[in-house]
Amino acid sequence: MKRISKFIFNKILGWRVRGEFPVLSKCVIAVAPHTSNWDFPIAKLGYASIGRTANFLIKAEWFIFPFNLIFKSMGGIPVAREKNTSLTDSLAAEFNRREQMQLAITPEGTRKPTREWKRGFYYIAFKAGIPIFLVGLDYQKKEAIALGVIYPSGDYEKDIEEIKSRYRGIQGKKPKNFLL
Repeated sequence: MKRISKFIFNKILGWRVRGEFPVLSKCVIAVAPHTSNWDFPIAKLGYASIGRTANFLIKAEWFIFPFNLIFKSMGGIPVAREKNTSLTDSLAAEFNRREQMQLAITPEGTRKPTREWKRGFYYIAFKAGIPIFLVGLDYQKKEAIALGVIYPSGDYEKDIEEIKSRYRGIQGKKPKNFLL
């Protein structure tokens, strides 16, 4: 899969991976900007091109036959939004059950312009005691960029400022939809 993904990502699409992508047995991968439906295949191909796999969250409505087979094989975790359970708590518990798990999340939670990022990605990592690995998708440069690792301190306001600062200068597919 690595060779095929690398060929598609680099040669066909013209993208490259830049920076150090650390090997972490457990982490939340915060992928931003999220301004287009293209972000998912670009991020998935980029990560696979360096021989890595990550789980991702997807609406439970998509987990119907035959799509459920495809998404499950790709690492999809269905999310039922109408259920009255804490997704943050259940995902933190899932990290504690596994020896290895990388979960890619788009912190903005939407492709529309928003200054307020969802807090779930942060609190999943905080509750599970794992780092957040920051990845930027720069469509102008056609690069998936490693932006470093943050260990959540529990002070969300302080940490989110540091996290957002790492994404400054990165251009999403629809730049007007990426607000910091």
